[in-house]
Amino acid sequence: GESPMAHPLLTATGLGRLVEERWLWRDLELALAPGETLAITGGSGSGKTLLLRALAGLDPVDEGEIALDGRPLDAWPMPDYRAQVRYLPQKPVTIEGTVEDGLRFAFGLRVHRGAAFSRERALDLLARVGRDERFLAAQAASLSGGEGQLLALLRTLLLPPRVLLLDEPTASLDDATAHDVESLVAENASRLAAMQG
Repeated sequence: GESPMAHPLLTATGLGRLVEERWLWRDLELALAPGETLAITGGSGSGKTLLLRALAGLDPVDEGEIALDGRPLDAWPMPDYRAQVRYLPQKPVTIEGTVEDGLRFAFGLRVHRGAAFSRERALDLLARVGRDERFLAAQAASLSGGEGQLLALLRTLLLPPRVLLLDEPTASLDDATAHDVESLVAENASRLAAMQG
């Protein structure tokens, strides 16, 4: 049969990023196949976050090309691209209202029309990370850093993208929850994760 790499999902070719006249990375090549996981490792300040943000279409590159399904980034309407390639920052944006409000919010966006919020699915995902209905009722603004990361992850998994770009996704979580999150993510999207070290 054909190798899965014959049709990578997300590719970067000859990618370079210049910051204050210094190349953070250059000639970067990357191909992510469906169902595959890649980890990007490097010390603090090595440009991992900038790379993830560039792949998500949120940050510019100075050289090279990013493509989804072989189609260059600039040929995609941004809302369509971002619905398929989602970046999860290390410190998610805080939102108003309850966790459930936060989870329902994305379903109101035009790019997700046709998708309906399922409370049952939300509770199922929560159970997988050791949380229950009380988490849905909590005020989003009062969540700890790790719980904020969980909320952002759940929002993403309720409308699963094809590629998930995770920035230090388990940095603020205890080991048990981190393990649960990793297995949950593994089932839901091809992904690239930035890790320290």
